[in-house]
Amino acid sequence: MNYSIPANTEEISALGNTSINEEIVASAIAGVVQIARRQGQSLEELTEDILQDDLVLDLDRRQWLSEMIIQAWSILPWKVEE
Repeated sequence: MNYSIPANTEEISALGNTSINEEIVASAIAGVVQIARRQGQSLEELTEDILQDDLVLDLDRRQWLSEMIIQAWSILPWKVEE
């Protein structure tokens, strides 16, 4: 992957200034997982937040994103560098 994992919401937002591709989406998902962990959020809390936020994505896309978050949560290392 050519993109670093975003460390904060500003870096995630900055990804929107580039053309969207699979690597950008994966980087953003990894960043969200890392930020949630750093804030002490559980996987259940994070997926609940994603499923509730219906301002941008429809239910099917929110469900897909939730599944990607669950996969990223299980794959990414737990140590978060600050």
